[in-house]
Amino acid sequence: MVAVTAGLGQPSTARILADRLADAARARLGAQGRQVLVEVLELRDLALDIAGAMVAGFPGAKLRAALDAVEGADGLIAVSPIYTASYSGLFKSFFDVLDKDGLTGKPTLIAATGGTARHSLALDHALRPMFAYLRAFIVPTAVFAASEDWASAGESSLNERIERAGSELGDLIAATPAAAGRRREEFEDVVPFEQRMAALRSGI
Repeated sequence: MVAVTAGLGQPSTARILADRLADAARARLGAQGRQVLVEVLELRDLALDIAGAMVAGFPGAKLRAALDAVEGADGLIAVSPIYTASYSGLFKSFFDVLDKDGLTGKPTLIAATGGTARHSLALDHALRPMFAYLRAFIVPTAVFAASEDWASAGESSLNERIERAGSELGDLIAATPAAAGRRREEFEDVVPFEQRMAALRSGI
C-alpha cells in the first residue's frame, strides 16, 4: 500500500492524516490475517522532479521509482492540502505525470486537510472526480481534517471517520488483490479488431 501526501510542512497535517489512515487500513487487514507494508511518498521531496517531468515529458529515476510504487501498490491513500477550494498544484502535477492507466481498478482512499471545514466540499468537487477520471476504485468515505479537528473537541469525530475510511480501504484491498495488475494483463490479451477480422476471413 502507498500513501501519497502533498503537505509542505515538516511534519505536515497531510502527512499525519496519511499515517493515521494507513494505520487504520493496516489494522483492518491485520485483523483479516494480512500483513501489509506501507510506503509514504511525500511529494514535497519530489517537487523539482515533478516539475522537470512536466517540462521534459518524461520522469527521472527518482520520480520513476515513486510512480512505479503507486502503480504497483495494492491500495492507495491520497492526501492533499486544500488551497483556494481545490487540491494543491503539486498534488495534481504528480498524478498528471502518472500513466493514464496506472490507477485503473486500484482501491483508493482520498483525504484532505484545510484551515476550515468549509473546504471539505473539495473532496467531492475536486479529488473524487479526478480519481474517478483515472478509473480508481474510490472507497465511499473520504476524510477531511480541518484545523479544529485536531483539537480535543473535534478529535473524536475525526478518529471515527479515519477508522471508517481505513476499514473500507482494508476491506476493498482484501476483496480485490492485485486488481490493477490483473486489469493490465487483461488489456494485454485483447486481440485488435483488424486481426480478429483477418482470422475470420482466412477461415472462410
